[in-house]
Parts: sequence; C-alpha cells; structure tokens
Amino acid sequence: MAEDPKSVGDILDRLEELANEDDKVSLGDVVEALGNRSQGPFLLVPALVEISPLGGIPGFPTAIALVIVLIAVQIVLGRKHLWLPKFLSNRALSSEKVCKATGKLRGLARFMDRWFHGRLPALTKGPFVRVAAGACILLACTVPPLELLPFATTAPMAAIAAFGLALLVRDGLLMIVAMVLTLVAVGVGVGMLGSGGAQ
Repeated sequence: MAEDPKSVGDILDRLEELANEDDKVSLGDVVEALGNRSQGPFLLVPALVEISPLGGIPGFPTAIALVIVLIAVQIVLGRKHLWLPKFLSNRALSSEKVCKATGKLRGLARFMDRWFHGRLPALTKGPFVRVAAGACILLACTVPPLELLPFATTAPMAAIAAFGLALLVRDGLLMIVAMVLTLVAVGVGVGMLGSGGAQ
C-alpha cells in the first residue's frame, strides 16, 4: 500500500491514478486509495470536488455535505478506520469528470502546497482534530439550504477544505484561519438565507 498523501498534489495524483485504472471512480475507491491514517484528505477532497465545476450539478453539493458529515462524525468519535455505507461507497463519477476536476484543481493545489505547511503543528493534533471535525459538521449542515442560492455553498466548503488541508499538512496557523472562515461562512449563510426568505 502506498504511503498516505502528504500534500494536495499527492491527493490529485491518487485520484488521477484511479481514473486511469477504470472508466468510473467510486467513493469507496477514493477512501481506499487515500489510506486510513490521515483524516485531512477525507475532509479536503470532498470539499475541493464540490468547489470544482462538479459542484454545479443539482443535488451534488448536498450529497457531498452528507459524505463530509459521515466522515466528520467518525473523526469526532475517534474512529481509526473510516467507513461509508454501501450506497455512498458505490456512488461513482466517470473517470473523464474526475480528470477534468483534478485538472481544474492543479493550480490551486500548487498554491496550497507552496504556502501551507507545518506551522504550529500542535494545533493539528489531539482534541483540536475533533474540534475541526465538529466545525465541519456545522458547516456541512448549512449546505442543503444554501444550495438553493447560486454559488452560496462555496463559503462553507472553502472552510471545510481549509480544515482538511490544515490536518493534511499539519499547519496550526491554517487551523486558526479555518475557524475564522467557519464563523464568516456561517454568518454569511445565515444572512443569505434570511434575505432569501424575506423576498
């Protein structure tokens, strides 16, 4: 088994390898390919995929939010090996769509890998991991109602991606930024829903 990914570029490489092996890539394949010892990729990958053009598919952001909640709950509970129910594990995208999404994300991945790494690593271990997972659950729960508004799900998914990246590269400073983004995303989401409901 290959080592767990240590960067966003590593994750995209794994996804492209999966896409080149078959005409479809399932969530179960992705979980297996990313390993089980690092929680970061399991929060980062779904959020990045939702931010990509695939996020424009109706219902897709809510499905991704459900996956994030299932993963984050397991992290809060301290599970060592992540599990997805069969109906989610078997969900698949065409390899062509996966390759397009990874291609679109390459520039962002290079930026992330260059600028985020190893600051205040103590904030990415122990109870802080569970705090991050709890924040991701809160953020994911805002996605279904926000999906009714154009591009509104980008804010919570960006915050979730920040948590995932912080855990992946052990960057405690980014963890702090992610917490701030959480407050902003929840505030913006409440404001958008309030203004949408008032119309």
